[in-house]
Amino acid sequence: MPAALLPGRLGNPDSTLATDSRSDPRMLAAMEPFRLGDRTSPPRVSPQDPLDDRLRFSRRSETRLEALFDALLVGLPPVDGIVRSTRTIRGPGGRDLLLSIHRPADVSEPLPGILHIHGGGMVMLRGGNAVYTRWRDELAAAGLVVVGVEFQNAVDETGHHPFPQGLDDVTAATKWVSANRAELGISALVLQGDSGGANLALAATIRAGREGRADPVAAAAAGIDGVYASVPFISGLYEWLPEHNPPELPSLTENDGYFMSNALNSILRDLYDEGRANRTNPLAWPYFAGVDDLRGLPPHAISVNELDPCRDEGLAYAQTLRDAGVPVLERTVQGVCHFGDELFRAALPDVYAASVAHVHDFAASL
Repeated sequence: MPAALLPGRLGNPDSTLATDSRSDPRMLAAMEPFRLGDRTSPPRVSPQDPLDDRLRFSRRSETRLEALFDALLVGLPPVDGIVRSTRTIRGPGGRDLLLSIHRPADVSEPLPGILHIHGGGMVMLRGGNAVYTRWRDELAAAGLVVVGVEFQNAVDETGHHPFPQGLDDVTAATKWVSANRAELGISALVLQGDSGGANLALAATIRAGREGRADPVAAAAAGIDGVYASVPFISGLYEWLPEHNPPELPSLTENDGYFMSNALNSILRDLYDEGRANRTNPLAWPYFAGVDDLRGLPPHAISVNELDPCRDEGLAYAQTLRDAGVPVLERTVQGVCHFGDELFRAALPDVYAASVAHVHDFAASL
């Protein structure tokens, strides 16, 4: 195909979200005050910089993202009819894990349950920020019991906590929720996360499958009935130089710099998997799971966004699941960037509502 006919930066290296004809104009209008439609600027640090410099960069990036999340929800009314509570459980190594529970008010019968795992490349962001609190409220309003877990990010104010600490926390939360279904009032357990949260949801399920094949009691303790992975950040194949992008994942080039960049992702990748010791370990990067890792796992839904660098790794994972005989529901949200269907609640209410409904319908079908 002639380059001029290829989409995004495959056809025009200077393409941006603002100039790409596929972009939803409502998303671009919401982005304009923050200049998010422009090409993402290169990070001020590189993967070769000292660890302390990269840790400081991550913390600054987290602060900016949290402020953006707050700004994008200004003026929206709260979600009515939701009861929130918190629970602290004992996590790996004796660490406390905070769970936030969102449920519809005045509902007594068991409902499908979601363990929600927030995004941020497994490195940053909080599940209790404005965007994720809203997402959990809206899922609850749709008729789900949602439990969010504040897992250990790879970077926080206490220092560096690389793989597998975050995964260990998600595994512990999964087992606790499964063991307390009756108390929580849930009829099925679905792990649901976006981006890095999708990575952890998929990895926790692969781990549960491995444990279950070795020990049926462990499989029962995990108790995962389904997985819903949104815009999964799962390959680790994010390179500082565009010419190093893998050709088997063309969206990494096509949509590079569209709200997120491979250069930034390479820094997050190395903070999560310092030294790249786990570059092909499916528990760190589920993209590398084979059919033997996935065979016998519960049903999955994979939702990707058209203008996302990570789009094709999600689609590839869905195909591997199919090859392994796992039931898969696949979906592509058109016209939006990475996480755009959840982030732009005010600008894209119909797109947001469709994503909420898709998660609900998947969980209710189990």
